[in-house]
Amino acid sequence: MKNNNRNNRVVIFDTTLRDGEQSPGATMTHEEKLEIAELLDEMGVDIIEAGFPIASEGDFKAVSEIARRSKNSTICGLARANYKDIDRCWEAVKNADKSRIHTFIGTSPLHRAIPNLDKDQMAELIHDTVTHARNLCDNVQWSPMDATRTEHEYLMRVVEIAIKAGASTINIPDTVGYTAPVESADLIRMLIENVPGADEVVFATHCHNDLGMATANALAAVEGGARQIECTINGLGERAGNTALEEVVMALKVRVDIMPYHTKVDATKLMNLSRRVAIVSGFPVQFNKAIVGKNAFAHESGIHQDGMLKNSETFEIMRPEDIGLSETNLVLGKHSGRAALRAKLEDLGYQLADNQLKDVFVRFKELADRKKEIYDEDLIALMRAGEDAENDHIILKSLVVKCGTHGPQSAEMMLIIDGNEMSTNATGDGPVDATFNAVKSLYPHSAKLQLYQVHAVTEGTDAQATVTVRMEDKGNISTGQSADTDTVVASAKAYLNALNRLHIRRSRLGQDKKEINYKDTAV
Repeated sequence: MKNNNRNNRVVIFDTTLRDGEQSPGATMTHEEKLEIAELLDEMGVDIIEAGFPIASEGDFKAVSEIARRSKNSTICGLARANYKDIDRCWEAVKNADKSRIHTFIGTSPLHRAIPNLDKDQMAELIHDTVTHARNLCDNVQWSPMDATRTEHEYLMRVVEIAIKAGASTINIPDTVGYTAPVESADLIRMLIENVPGADEVVFATHCHNDLGMATANALAAVEGGARQIECTINGLGERAGNTALEEVVMALKVRVDIMPYHTKVDATKLMNLSRRVAIVSGFPVQFNKAIVGKNAFAHESGIHQDGMLKNSETFEIMRPEDIGLSETNLVLGKHSGRAALRAKLEDLGYQLADNQLKDVFVRFKELADRKKEIYDEDLIALMRAGEDAENDHIILKSLVVKCGTHGPQSAEMMLIIDGNEMSTNATGDGPVDATFNAVKSLYPHSAKLQLYQVHAVTEGTDAQATVTVRMEDKGNISTGQSADTDTVVASAKAYLNALNRLHIRRSRLGQDKKEINYKDTAV
Protein backbone atom coordinates (compact mmCIF):
# COMPACT_ATOMS: atom_id res chain seq x y z
CA MET A 1 0.00 0.00 0.00
CA LYS A 2 1.37 3.41 -0.96
CA ASN A 3 1.09 6.76 0.79
CA ASN A 4 -0.31 5.40 4.05
CA ASN A 5 0.45 8.72 5.72
CA ARG A 6 -1.23 10.96 3.14
CA ASN A 7 -4.87 9.87 3.34
CA ASN A 8 -7.42 11.50 5.64
CA ARG A 9 -8.37 8.44 7.68
CA VAL A 10 -6.96 8.42 11.23
CA VAL A 11 -6.74 5.02 12.91
CA ILE A 12 -7.66 4.99 16.60
CA PHE A 13 -5.50 2.67 18.71
CA ASP A 14 -6.87 2.35 22.24
CA THR A 15 -4.49 1.28 25.01
CA THR A 16 -6.79 1.74 28.01
CA LEU A 17 -6.43 -1.95 28.88
CA ARG A 18 -2.64 -1.84 28.69
CA ASP A 19 -1.11 1.59 29.30
CA GLY A 20 -4.22 2.86 31.07
CA GLU A 21 -4.29 -0.11 33.43
CA GLN A 22 -0.67 0.57 34.37
CA SER A 23 -1.85 3.56 36.41
CA PRO A 24 -1.14 2.68 40.06
CA GLY A 25 -4.38 1.35 41.50
CA ALA A 26 -6.21 1.12 38.17
CA THR A 27 -6.00 -2.67 37.89
CA MET A 28 -9.19 -4.15 36.43
CA THR A 29 -10.67 -7.58 36.97
CA HIS A 30 -10.83 -10.12 34.15
CA GLU A 31 -14.55 -9.51 33.66
CA GLU A 32 -14.08 -5.73 33.63
CA LYS A 33 -11.40 -5.97 30.95
CA LEU A 34 -13.72 -8.06 28.79
CA GLU A 35 -16.53 -5.55 29.28
CA ILE A 36 -14.39 -2.52 28.37
CA ALA A 37 -12.97 -4.34 25.33
CA GLU A 38 -16.49 -5.16 24.13
CA LEU A 39 -17.56 -1.52 24.49
CA LEU A 40 -14.46 -0.33 22.60
CA ASP A 41 -15.15 -2.88 19.87
CA GLU A 42 -18.76 -1.71 19.54
CA MET A 43 -17.72 1.95 19.48
CA GLY A 44 -15.57 1.45 16.39
CA VAL A 45 -12.04 1.59 17.82
CA ASP A 46 -9.73 0.24 15.12
CA ILE A 47 -7.15 -1.43 17.36
CA ILE A 48 -7.44 -2.50 20.99
CA GLU A 49 -4.16 -3.04 22.81
CA ALA A 50 -5.63 -5.59 25.19
CA GLY A 51 -2.64 -6.05 27.48
CA PHE A 52 0.89 -7.30 28.00
CA PRO A 53 0.57 -11.11 27.74
CA ILE A 54 3.97 -11.99 29.25
CA ALA A 55 3.28 -9.89 32.36
CA SER A 56 1.11 -12.48 34.09
CA GLU A 57 -1.15 -15.45 33.50
CA GLY A 58 -4.09 -13.16 34.16
CA ASP A 59 -3.01 -10.71 31.48
CA PHE A 60 -2.47 -13.57 29.02
CA LYS A 61 -5.94 -14.98 29.67
CA ALA A 62 -7.59 -11.58 29.32
CA VAL A 63 -5.86 -10.81 26.02
CA SER A 64 -6.65 -14.31 24.71
CA GLU A 65 -10.33 -14.05 25.62
CA ILE A 66 -10.64 -10.54 24.17
CA ALA A 67 -9.02 -11.85 20.96
CA ARG A 68 -11.57 -14.65 20.71
CA ARG A 69 -14.52 -12.35 21.39
CA SER A 70 -13.60 -9.40 19.19
CA LYS A 71 -15.95 -8.72 16.29
CA ASN A 72 -14.58 -5.62 14.60
CA SER A 73 -11.34 -4.39 16.16
CA THR A 74 -7.81 -5.61 15.60
CA ILE A 75 -6.55 -7.08 18.89
CA CYS A 76 -3.00 -6.18 19.81
CA GLY A 77 -0.64 -7.36 22.52
CA LEU A 78 2.56 -5.73 23.76
CA ALA A 79 5.96 -7.45 23.78
CA ARG A 80 9.47 -6.38 24.66
CA ALA A 81 12.28 -6.95 22.19
CA ASN A 82 12.89 -10.62 22.95
CA TYR A 83 11.62 -13.87 21.48
CA LYS A 84 9.93 -15.10 24.67
CA ASP A 85 7.77 -11.96 24.93
CA ILE A 86 6.90 -12.03 21.25
CA ASP A 87 5.99 -15.73 21.25
CA ARG A 88 3.76 -15.28 24.29
CA CYS A 89 2.11 -12.25 22.70
CA TRP A 90 1.36 -14.19 19.52
CA GLU A 91 -0.15 -17.06 21.51
CA ALA A 92 -2.53 -14.56 23.14
CA VAL A 93 -3.68 -12.68 20.03
CA LYS A 94 -3.54 -15.33 17.31
CA ASN A 95 -7.19 -16.36 17.66
CA ALA A 96 -8.54 -12.90 16.85
CA ASP A 97 -9.98 -12.32 13.40
CA LYS A 98 -7.42 -9.51 13.13
CA SER A 99 -4.25 -9.72 15.23
CA ARG A 100 -1.28 -7.45 15.83
CA ILE A 101 2.01 -7.82 17.70
CA HIS A 102 3.40 -4.59 19.15
CA THR A 103 7.07 -4.86 20.09
CA PHE A 104 9.29 -2.10 21.45
CA ILE A 105 12.68 -1.13 22.83
CA GLY A 106 14.05 2.10 24.30
CA THR A 107 16.26 3.91 21.80
CA SER A 108 17.24 7.17 23.53
CA PRO A 109 20.71 7.43 25.15
CA LEU A 110 19.15 7.01 28.59
CA HIS A 111 17.21 3.92 27.57
CA ARG A 112 20.04 2.33 25.59
CA ALA A 113 22.03 2.32 28.81
CA ILE A 114 19.47 0.10 30.57
CA PRO A 115 20.25 -3.10 28.60
CA ASN A 116 23.82 -1.81 28.12
CA LEU A 117 23.71 -2.04 24.33
CA ASP A 118 25.62 0.13 21.92
CA LYS A 119 23.91 1.51 18.82
CA ASP A 120 24.97 -1.35 16.56
CA GLN A 121 23.96 -4.05 19.04
CA MET A 122 20.55 -2.46 19.51
CA ALA A 123 20.06 -2.09 15.75
CA GLU A 124 20.78 -5.80 15.31
CA LEU A 125 18.37 -6.70 18.11
CA ILE A 126 15.63 -4.58 16.51
CA HIS A 127 16.14 -6.33 13.17
CA ASP A 128 16.04 -9.81 14.70
CA THR A 129 13.01 -9.29 16.97
CA VAL A 130 10.87 -7.47 14.41
CA THR A 131 11.71 -10.19 11.87
CA HIS A 132 10.70 -12.83 14.40
CA ALA A 133 7.39 -11.07 15.08
CA ARG A 134 6.73 -10.69 11.35
CA ASN A 135 7.30 -14.40 10.80
CA LEU A 136 4.48 -15.07 13.26
CA CYS A 137 2.03 -12.30 12.39
CA ASP A 138 1.53 -10.24 9.23
CA ASN A 139 0.58 -7.16 11.29
CA VAL A 140 3.53 -5.91 13.35
CA GLN A 141 3.91 -2.58 15.09
CA TRP A 142 7.28 -1.38 16.31
CA SER A 143 8.00 1.40 18.81
CA PRO A 144 11.29 3.11 19.67
CA MET A 145 10.51 3.96 23.30
CA ASP A 146 11.47 7.53 24.26
CA ALA A 147 11.67 8.39 20.57
CA THR A 148 11.31 12.12 21.18
CA ARG A 149 14.61 12.12 23.10
CA THR A 150 16.43 9.86 20.63
CA GLU A 151 19.08 11.36 18.32
CA HIS A 152 17.40 12.02 14.96
CA GLU A 153 20.09 10.28 12.94
CA TYR A 154 19.85 7.12 15.03
CA LEU A 155 16.06 7.24 15.10
CA MET A 156 15.93 7.32 11.29
CA ARG A 157 18.37 4.41 11.16
CA VAL A 158 16.37 2.11 13.44
CA VAL A 159 13.02 3.06 11.90
CA GLU A 160 14.41 2.02 8.51
CA ILE A 161 15.61 -1.27 10.01
CA ALA A 162 12.18 -1.99 11.52
CA ILE A 163 10.44 -1.25 8.20
CA LYS A 164 12.81 -3.53 6.28
CA ALA A 165 12.31 -6.27 8.90
CA GLY A 166 8.57 -6.23 8.26
CA ALA A 167 6.89 -3.72 10.61
CA SER A 168 3.75 -2.28 9.01
CA THR A 169 3.19 0.39 11.68
CA ILE A 170 5.90 2.59 13.16
CA ASN A 171 4.84 4.18 16.44
CA ILE A 172 6.74 7.23 17.69
CA PRO A 173 6.23 7.46 21.48
CA ASP A 174 6.69 10.58 23.56
CA THR A 175 7.19 8.29 26.53
CA VAL A 176 7.80 10.95 29.17
CA GLY A 177 5.59 13.72 27.79
CA TYR A 178 8.62 15.82 26.87
CA THR A 179 7.88 17.14 23.39
CA ALA A 180 5.83 20.12 22.17
CA PRO A 181 3.36 20.26 19.26
CA VAL A 182 5.70 21.84 16.71
CA GLU A 183 8.36 19.24 17.51
CA SER A 184 5.81 16.44 17.33
CA ALA A 185 4.77 17.42 13.82
CA ASP A 186 8.33 18.05 12.64
CA LEU A 187 9.56 14.69 13.93
CA ILE A 188 6.91 12.69 12.06
CA ARG A 189 7.42 14.78 8.95
CA MET A 190 11.20 14.24 9.08
CA LEU A 191 10.82 10.47 9.33
CA ILE A 192 8.32 10.26 6.47
CA GLU A 193 10.44 12.43 4.20
CA ASN A 194 13.82 10.86 4.96
CA VAL A 195 13.40 7.18 5.84
CA PRO A 196 13.35 4.76 2.88
CA GLY A 197 10.11 2.80 2.76
CA ALA A 198 8.19 5.29 4.92
CA ASP A 199 5.38 5.49 2.38
CA GLU A 200 4.81 1.76 2.77
CA VAL A 201 3.89 1.94 6.48
CA VAL A 202 1.59 3.81 8.84
CA PHE A 203 3.21 6.21 11.29
CA ALA A 204 1.60 6.43 14.71
CA THR A 205 1.90 8.75 17.68
CA HIS A 206 1.77 7.86 21.37
CA CYS A 207 1.83 10.87 23.70
CA HIS A 208 1.95 11.26 27.46
CA ASN A 209 0.51 14.26 29.26
CA ASP A 210 3.28 15.23 31.68
CA LEU A 211 3.32 18.83 30.39
CA GLY A 212 -0.40 18.89 29.56
CA MET A 213 0.19 18.67 25.80
CA ALA A 214 -0.68 15.06 24.94
CA THR A 215 -3.76 15.83 22.84
CA ALA A 216 -2.08 18.80 21.15
CA ASN A 217 1.00 16.70 20.38
CA ALA A 218 -1.10 13.86 18.95
CA LEU A 219 -3.06 16.20 16.66
CA ALA A 220 0.15 17.93 15.59
CA ALA A 221 1.63 14.54 14.70
CA VAL A 222 -1.38 13.93 12.46
CA GLU A 223 -0.66 17.24 10.75
CA GLY A 224 2.89 15.98 10.27
CA GLY A 225 1.67 12.80 8.59
CA ALA A 226 0.87 10.32 11.38
CA ARG A 227 -2.30 8.36 10.67
CA GLN A 228 -2.66 6.43 13.91
CA ILE A 229 -3.25 7.95 17.33
CA GLU A 230 -2.62 5.88 20.45
CA CYS A 231 -4.89 6.99 23.27
CA THR A 232 -6.95 5.94 26.28
CA ILE A 233 -10.44 6.59 27.58
CA ASN A 234 -10.39 9.58 29.98
CA GLY A 235 -6.66 9.94 29.29
CA LEU A 236 -6.01 7.16 31.80
CA GLY A 237 -2.37 6.16 32.10
CA GLU A 238 0.88 6.35 34.01
CA ARG A 239 1.87 9.56 35.78
CA ALA A 240 -0.20 12.37 34.16
CA GLY A 241 -1.83 9.98 31.72
CA ASN A 242 -2.06 9.59 27.94
CA THR A 243 -3.75 11.32 25.05
CA ALA A 244 -7.49 11.15 25.76
CA LEU A 245 -9.41 9.26 23.08
CA GLU A 246 -12.53 11.37 23.51
CA GLU A 247 -10.51 14.58 23.04
CA VAL A 248 -8.85 13.65 19.74
CA VAL A 249 -12.03 12.11 18.33
CA MET A 250 -14.14 15.18 19.10
CA ALA A 251 -11.39 17.63 18.08
CA LEU A 252 -11.23 16.01 14.64
CA LYS A 253 -15.03 15.96 14.46
CA VAL A 254 -15.59 19.59 15.53
CA ARG A 255 -12.60 21.21 13.78
CA VAL A 256 -12.78 19.36 10.49
CA ASP A 257 -12.47 22.77 8.84
CA ILE A 258 -8.78 22.99 9.76
CA MET A 259 -8.09 19.29 10.40
CA PRO A 260 -9.69 17.45 7.47
CA TYR A 261 -9.31 13.99 8.98
CA HIS A 262 -11.83 11.46 10.20
CA THR A 263 -12.11 8.36 12.39
CA LYS A 264 -14.72 5.61 12.43
CA VAL A 265 -15.44 5.98 16.15
CA ASP A 266 -19.11 6.33 17.08
CA ALA A 267 -18.83 9.42 19.29
CA THR A 268 -22.30 8.92 20.77
CA LYS A 269 -20.88 6.03 22.80
CA LEU A 270 -18.12 8.12 24.40
CA MET A 271 -19.97 9.14 27.55
CA ASN A 272 -21.00 5.64 28.47
CA LEU A 273 -17.48 4.31 27.98
CA SER A 274 -16.00 7.18 29.97
CA ARG A 275 -18.30 6.41 32.88
CA ARG A 276 -17.57 2.69 32.79
CA VAL A 277 -13.79 3.18 32.69
CA ALA A 278 -13.99 5.68 35.57
CA ILE A 279 -15.97 3.18 37.62
CA VAL A 280 -13.94 0.03 36.98
CA SER A 281 -10.58 1.81 37.29
CA GLY A 282 -11.55 3.77 40.40
CA PHE A 283 -10.28 6.96 38.76
CA PRO A 284 -13.10 9.55 38.78
CA VAL A 285 -13.23 12.01 35.90
CA GLN A 286 -12.40 15.55 37.01
CA PHE A 287 -15.40 17.86 36.78
CA ASN A 288 -13.79 20.21 34.25
CA LYS A 289 -12.36 17.42 32.07
CA ALA A 290 -12.75 18.21 28.37
CA ILE A 291 -15.62 16.43 26.58
CA VAL A 292 -16.71 14.02 29.34
CA GLY A 293 -16.35 16.04 32.55
CA LYS A 294 -19.43 16.78 34.63
CA ASN A 295 -19.11 20.50 33.89
CA ALA A 296 -18.29 20.15 30.20
CA PHE A 297 -21.82 21.22 29.27
CA ALA A 298 -22.70 23.18 32.43
CA HIS A 299 -23.24 26.94 32.33
CA GLU A 300 -23.40 29.07 35.47
CA SER A 301 -22.36 32.55 34.35
CA GLY A 302 -25.37 34.80 33.76
CA ILE A 303 -24.05 35.92 30.38
CA HIS A 304 -23.49 32.28 29.35
CA GLN A 305 -26.93 31.21 30.52
CA ASP A 306 -28.61 34.06 28.67
CA GLY A 307 -26.74 33.17 25.49
CA MET A 308 -27.59 29.46 25.85
CA LEU A 309 -31.29 30.24 26.21
CA LYS A 310 -31.25 32.28 23.01
CA ASN A 311 -28.95 30.04 20.96
CA SER A 312 -26.97 27.08 22.36
CA GLU A 313 -24.23 27.61 19.79
CA THR A 314 -23.20 30.85 21.51
CA PHE A 315 -21.34 28.88 24.17
CA GLU A 316 -21.41 25.25 23.00
CA ILE A 317 -19.32 23.98 20.11
CA MET A 318 -20.70 20.44 20.60
CA ARG A 319 -24.12 19.13 21.53
CA PRO A 320 -24.40 16.89 24.60
CA GLU A 321 -26.07 14.23 22.47
CA ASP A 322 -22.99 14.16 20.18
CA ILE A 323 -21.14 12.25 22.90
CA GLY A 324 -24.14 10.26 24.11
CA LEU A 325 -25.07 12.53 27.01
CA SER A 326 -28.80 12.56 27.66
CA GLU A 327 -30.32 15.97 27.17
CA THR A 328 -32.70 15.26 30.05
CA ASN A 329 -31.03 14.14 33.26
CA LEU A 330 -33.72 14.14 35.96
CA VAL A 331 -36.49 11.67 35.08
CA LEU A 332 -37.05 9.16 37.87
CA GLY A 333 -38.50 9.17 41.37
CA LYS A 334 -40.15 6.89 43.93
CA HIS A 335 -43.26 6.51 41.76
CA SER A 336 -41.38 5.42 38.63
CA GLY A 337 -42.03 1.88 37.41
CA ARG A 338 -39.86 -0.91 36.05
CA ALA A 339 -40.44 0.02 32.42
CA ALA A 340 -39.19 3.56 33.01
CA LEU A 341 -36.19 2.24 34.96
CA ARG A 342 -35.31 -0.26 32.22
CA ALA A 343 -35.60 2.43 29.51
CA LYS A 344 -33.38 4.83 31.45
CA LEU A 345 -30.76 2.20 32.17
CA GLU A 346 -30.69 1.26 28.48
CA ASP A 347 -30.08 4.93 27.67
CA LEU A 348 -27.11 4.74 30.04
CA GLY A 349 -25.76 1.65 28.30
CA TYR A 350 -27.04 -1.12 30.59
CA GLN A 351 -28.87 -4.11 29.09
CA LEU A 352 -30.60 -6.09 31.84
CA ALA A 353 -32.33 -9.45 31.84
CA ASP A 354 -35.66 -9.65 33.69
CA ASN A 355 -34.15 -11.20 36.82
CA GLN A 356 -31.41 -8.55 36.90
CA LEU A 357 -33.97 -5.79 36.51
CA LYS A 358 -35.96 -7.22 39.40
CA ASP A 359 -32.94 -6.99 41.70
CA VAL A 360 -31.99 -3.50 40.53
CA PHE A 361 -35.57 -2.30 40.89
CA VAL A 362 -35.62 -3.31 44.56
CA ARG A 363 -32.43 -1.34 45.21
CA PHE A 364 -33.78 1.57 43.14
CA LYS A 365 -36.90 1.75 45.32
CA GLU A 366 -34.79 1.67 48.47
CA LEU A 367 -32.76 4.58 47.15
CA ALA A 368 -35.88 6.46 46.06
CA ASP A 369 -37.23 6.23 49.59
CA ARG A 370 -34.13 8.06 50.81
CA LYS A 371 -33.72 10.44 47.86
CA LYS A 372 -36.48 12.54 46.38
CA GLU A 373 -34.93 12.82 42.91
CA ILE A 374 -32.92 10.15 41.09
CA TYR A 375 -30.34 11.39 38.58
CA ASP A 376 -28.37 9.53 35.91
CA GLU A 377 -25.32 9.55 38.17
CA ASP A 378 -27.37 7.97 40.97
CA LEU A 379 -28.37 5.10 38.70
CA ILE A 380 -24.79 4.54 37.54
CA ALA A 381 -23.64 4.44 41.17
CA LEU A 382 -26.51 2.06 41.98
CA MET A 383 -25.50 -0.30 39.19
CA ARG A 384 -21.87 -0.27 40.30
CA ALA A 385 -22.82 -1.03 43.89
CA GLY A 386 -24.47 -4.30 42.87
CA GLU A 387 -21.86 -5.54 40.42
CA ASP A 388 -19.43 -7.15 42.85
CA ALA A 389 -21.95 -8.37 45.45
CA GLU A 390 -22.46 -11.78 43.86
CA ASN A 391 -18.85 -12.83 44.42
CA ASP A 392 -18.19 -10.97 47.67
CA HIS A 393 -16.14 -12.79 50.29
CA ILE A 394 -17.09 -10.21 52.95
CA ILE A 395 -20.52 -8.55 53.12
CA LEU A 396 -21.67 -5.67 55.32
CA LYS A 397 -24.89 -6.65 57.12
CA SER A 398 -25.26 -3.76 59.56
CA LEU A 399 -23.44 -0.69 60.79
CA VAL A 400 -24.31 1.69 63.62
CA VAL A 401 -22.00 4.63 64.21
CA LYS A 402 -22.09 6.83 67.32
CA CYS A 403 -20.52 10.28 67.18
CA GLY A 404 -19.99 12.93 69.82
CA THR A 405 -18.20 16.22 70.15
CA HIS A 406 -15.86 14.75 72.78
CA GLY A 407 -14.09 11.43 72.94
CA PRO A 408 -13.59 8.76 70.28
CA GLN A 409 -16.35 7.76 67.88
CA SER A 410 -17.58 4.16 67.86
CA ALA A 411 -18.83 1.74 65.22
CA GLU A 412 -20.98 -1.29 65.92
CA MET A 413 -20.65 -3.60 62.91
CA MET A 414 -21.85 -6.96 61.69
CA LEU A 415 -20.17 -8.65 58.72
CA ILE A 416 -20.89 -11.88 56.87
CA ILE A 417 -17.55 -13.55 56.10
CA ASP A 418 -17.79 -16.69 54.00
CA GLY A 419 -21.37 -17.12 55.14
CA ASN A 420 -20.64 -16.65 58.86
CA GLU A 421 -22.02 -13.67 60.78
CA MET A 422 -19.52 -11.84 62.96
CA SER A 423 -19.95 -8.65 64.98
CA THR A 424 -17.82 -6.20 66.94
CA ASN A 425 -17.66 -2.72 68.39
CA ALA A 426 -14.65 -0.53 67.67
CA THR A 427 -13.59 3.06 68.28
CA GLY A 428 -11.58 5.47 66.19
CA ASP A 429 -10.61 9.04 65.46
CA GLY A 430 -13.82 9.84 63.61
CA PRO A 431 -16.67 7.68 62.29
CA VAL A 432 -14.81 6.42 59.21
CA ASP A 433 -11.72 5.48 61.22
CA ALA A 434 -13.92 3.65 63.73
CA THR A 435 -15.65 1.82 60.87
CA PHE A 436 -12.37 0.74 59.29
CA ASN A 437 -11.08 -0.39 62.70
CA ALA A 438 -14.20 -2.51 63.12
CA VAL A 439 -13.50 -4.19 59.78
CA LYS A 440 -9.89 -4.88 60.82
CA SER A 441 -11.13 -6.41 64.07
CA LEU A 442 -13.44 -8.83 62.29
CA TYR A 443 -11.21 -9.42 59.28
CA PRO A 444 -7.52 -9.00 60.29
CA HIS A 445 -5.34 -7.99 57.35
CA SER A 446 -2.07 -6.26 56.53
CA ALA A 447 -3.34 -4.15 53.64
CA LYS A 448 -2.42 -0.47 53.81
CA LEU A 449 -4.80 2.31 52.87
CA GLN A 450 -3.24 4.37 50.06
CA LEU A 451 -6.21 6.51 49.04
CA TYR A 452 -9.54 7.52 50.56
CA GLN A 453 -11.61 9.84 48.41
CA VAL A 454 -15.19 11.07 48.69
CA HIS A 455 -17.25 13.03 46.19
CA ALA A 456 -20.95 13.70 45.86
CA VAL A 457 -22.64 11.91 42.98
CA THR A 458 -25.28 14.62 42.61
CA GLU A 459 -26.28 17.80 44.41
CA GLY A 460 -28.23 18.45 47.59
CA THR A 461 -28.07 17.25 51.17
CA ASP A 462 -29.60 13.89 50.16
CA ALA A 463 -26.96 13.27 47.50
CA GLN A 464 -25.25 9.92 47.28
CA ALA A 465 -21.58 9.97 48.20
CA THR A 466 -19.24 7.91 46.07
CA VAL A 467 -16.24 6.72 48.05
CA THR A 468 -13.09 5.38 46.42
CA VAL A 469 -10.59 3.38 48.45
CA ARG A 470 -7.22 2.17 47.22
CA MET A 471 -5.33 -0.47 49.21
CA GLU A 472 -1.97 -2.21 48.87
CA ASP A 473 -0.97 -5.59 50.24
CA LYS A 474 2.44 -7.10 49.46
CA GLY A 475 2.65 -5.42 46.07
CA ASN A 476 -0.97 -6.07 45.12
CA ILE A 477 -3.01 -2.92 44.63
CA SER A 478 -6.80 -2.95 44.72
CA THR A 479 -9.37 -0.19 44.27
CA GLY A 480 -12.80 -0.36 45.86
CA GLN A 481 -15.73 1.92 45.24
CA SER A 482 -19.26 2.28 46.54
CA ALA A 483 -22.04 4.85 46.83
CA ASP A 484 -24.68 5.54 49.44
CA THR A 485 -26.63 8.49 50.81
CA ASP A 486 -24.75 7.79 54.06
CA THR A 487 -21.06 8.61 53.57
CA VAL A 488 -19.92 6.28 56.37
CA VAL A 489 -21.87 3.35 54.91
CA ALA A 490 -20.42 4.11 51.47
CA SER A 491 -16.95 4.19 53.06
CA ALA A 492 -17.48 0.80 54.71
CA LYS A 493 -18.71 -0.78 51.47
CA ALA A 494 -15.85 0.69 49.43
CA TYR A 495 -13.33 -0.58 51.99
CA LEU A 496 -14.86 -4.04 51.87
CA ASN A 497 -14.99 -3.90 48.07
CA ALA A 498 -11.22 -3.31 47.99
CA LEU A 499 -10.62 -6.15 50.47
CA ASN A 500 -12.80 -8.51 48.43
CA ARG A 501 -10.79 -7.70 45.33
CA LEU A 502 -7.53 -8.31 47.21
CA HIS A 503 -8.91 -11.66 48.36
CA ILE A 504 -9.65 -12.61 44.75
CA ARG A 505 -6.15 -11.56 43.69
CA ARG A 506 -4.55 -13.55 46.52
CA SER A 507 -6.57 -16.64 45.61
CA ARG A 508 -5.20 -16.41 42.08
CA LEU A 509 -1.67 -15.48 43.12
CA GLY A 510 -0.15 -18.74 42.00
CA GLN A 511 -1.43 -18.15 38.45
CA ASP A 512 -1.37 -14.39 38.33
CA LYS A 513 1.99 -13.43 39.80
CA LYS A 514 3.65 -10.56 37.94
CA GLU A 515 6.77 -11.72 36.12
CA ILE A 516 8.08 -8.29 35.13
CA ASN A 517 8.03 -4.73 36.35
CA TYR A 518 5.40 -2.64 34.57
CA LYS A 519 7.80 0.33 34.62
CA ASP A 520 9.65 -1.50 31.85
CA THR A 521 6.58 -1.18 29.61
CA ALA A 522 6.04 2.59 29.58
CA VAL A 523 6.00 2.88 25.82
